[in-house]
Amino acid sequence: MTHQDIVVVAVDGSPASLNAVRWAANTANKRGVPLRLAASYTMPQFLYAEGMVPPQELFDDLQSETMEKINGARAVAHEVAPDIKIGHTIAEGSPIDMLLDMATDSTMIVMGSRGLGGLSGMVMGSVSAAVVSHATCAVVVVREDNVVDETTKYGPVVVGVDGSDISAKATEVAFAEAHARGAELVTVHTWMDMQVQASLAGLSAAQRQWEEVEREQVAMLTERLAPMVEKFPDVEVRKVIARDRPVRALVENSEGAQLLIVGSHGRGGFKGMLLGSTSRALLQSAPCPMMVVRPETV
Repeated sequence: MTHQDIVVVAVDGSPASLNAVRWAANTANKRGVPLRLAASYTMPQFLYAEGMVPPQELFDDLQSETMEKINGARAVAHEVAPDIKIGHTIAEGSPIDMLLDMATDSTMIVMGSRGLGGLSGMVMGSVSAAVVSHATCAVVVVREDNVVDETTKYGPVVVGVDGSDISAKATEVAFAEAHARGAELVTVHTWMDMQVQASLAGLSAAQRQWEEVEREQVAMLTERLAPMVEKFPDVEVRKVIARDRPVRALVENSEGAQLLIVGSHGRGGFKGMLLGSTSRALLQSAPCPMMVVRPETV
């Protein structure tokens, strides 16, 4: 199947889904690519005995109800970006199957963190969790409280850099996103390798060691970013070296950002791991929409 430069957004009528539509429309507009609204419906099997065929009227009603959600999402998207091209897909069956299938030839999948079936207070729903873990393209999760406004629309792109192969792919995607959006790129690298000693002499020595390690980390980060800086010379890059835990540093630096990008798992991840602890924690706590880059993403 031929890959298309297109942004796909999942639609189910929930507040998080409509926020995802706003974000996706803004992204498609900045990239100059079409937006595709994707929705699905399932036949309520409990109404019928096995082997019975539901009446056509029920199919028609479900399709009509789903189309209403698509039309509502289309109106929301056009409020954000009046001139973008918008298509739609309606499928019968699991939304997970639909989105994973569409991921094979799309630029990115955008979805709300949880849909209409989510329990109150739940941050990640079963659909978003499954798609972000298994999709072959980048997946962006937008929570209900990730509001797209005039501040966040033009905020920076933030990426976590840890030296792993998947982090390198996430960094490449982040440069491309910052370039497409005309946004500043904030690269965040953390380290927690040294312990503070109790005595004043120990503190002084530790401080000197910290400063030396920090210089080394800056040099290392600069070296890792060099190929992308050369490829995207127009992207303004701000380097952040934090003596902190990755989740806290990335959350802090993502305030007001339009997008946070991380690899699906970092240096500590086991081979074949679907999601690492950092990406899982950030999906629950990131203050802005978050993109998870999988190993297959280029």
